[in-house]
Amino acid sequence: MSLLAQNMIQVIDTAFLGRVGEVELGASALAGVLYIALYILGFGFSMGSQILIGRRNGEGNYNQIGDIVIQGSIFLLIPAMLLIPLLRYGAGVWLPSLFESADVAGAVTEYLEWRVFGLVFAFINLMFRAFYIGIARTKVLTINAVVMALVNVVFDYGLIFGNLGMPEMGIGGAAIASVIAEFSSTLFFVVHTRKTVDPEKYGFTKIRFQWQVIKRVLNISIFMMVQYLFSIGTWMLFFLFIENYMGERSLAVSNIVRSFYTIFTIPSHAIGSTTGTMVSNTIGAGRNDEVAGLIRRLSLISLGVMGIVVAVISVFPRVMIHIYTDDPLLIQDTVMPLYVLISSLPLYSVGTVLFSAVSGTGNTRTALRFEIFTLLFYVSYMWFVIIYLRASVAAAWTTEHVYWLFLTILSCFYLRSGRWKDRKI
Repeated sequence: MSLLAQNMIQVIDTAFLGRVGEVELGASALAGVLYIALYILGFGFSMGSQILIGRRNGEGNYNQIGDIVIQGSIFLLIPAMLLIPLLRYGAGVWLPSLFESADVAGAVTEYLEWRVFGLVFAFINLMFRAFYIGIARTKVLTINAVVMALVNVVFDYGLIFGNLGMPEMGIGGAAIASVIAEFSSTLFFVVHTRKTVDPEKYGFTKIRFQWQVIKRVLNISIFMMVQYLFSIGTWMLFFLFIENYMGERSLAVSNIVRSFYTIFTIPSHAIGSTTGTMVSNTIGAGRNDEVAGLIRRLSLISLGVMGIVVAVISVFPRVMIHIYTDDPLLIQDTVMPLYVLISSLPLYSVGTVLFSAVSGTGNTRTALRFEIFTLLFYVSYMWFVIIYLRASVAAAWTTEHVYWLFLTILSCFYLRSGRWKDRKI
């Protein structure tokens, strides 16, 4: 539910910008991926923290959890503050040279010059998220995400189109609305935590810089940070290939498909995220023999839920696409790539659980190796289909089949080998 509410922000942004124009619709995909490329550094750190929090929670060492959250928040504020001026400078100077279309480049620049301010709040929110998932109190994330989504809807409606007495800012307004929404999320987390969390139990009583705690988290998270950076970097490459070799219409189609991808994978994404914490908790409690059965059950649940999603979307593709655009030609061009995408979702549903389980064992170095090996094939296949063959947008989206097939196989072999059982964190 938390992921659904959070990703509704992206759906609403895309739906609003689809009414502004195709350039804005396509540019929001590229700008969004560039922002996520920076955000993912903090996300990787928070995922390592989450695994460590889950392990301490399973061990019953609750008083060590607060140190992880506090030190992680202090540590992430440093890159957030450094990235703001760097990206604002880069957006205006070197970013336009990446794009074939000057209109797309201008829209991407306008979005990022505002959106980058959200990194400060986004990084702090990630540590709160890691804390509440790690201690298995996830209901608060749902409430937080609903607040965030509602704030974003109001300011999107106002700032994109000039409603509610606000200035009309187009794609720049969408970026500002997202920053305000992230600030509201941080404010909610701070107030809720102060009112509901026992500071003595979880060790929130001392706020000071402790390098040893950060070092312990980095030993787990550094490989996840690099892993996510590589992953999102190739995702960015995919959209750059689409924009450079297929044009603005194909980019707009791909952004609609990307938005659907984000929404459709929410159930399995959530189960995968939970898998890492549950595996870490189970190992921390000394019940290694239960891990295989746990992963098997979570994989079947993920596959079953995804099967329902695929069945529903397969019946009403045009109705779903109409959420983003009224253009009948754009709707027609999006149908086949959408079908290709949903055919990859069963692989995603199992692969994300297995891969999250590898990270949940604490062996994030192995997970990074798997990611790099998989991405080599992914990028090679992407180049072959998009640049060499100059195939259709639908064919380009078969890259997701290649990615999740390799990652699923590698993760399965590793988990079955049992080499993770002696890993200490």
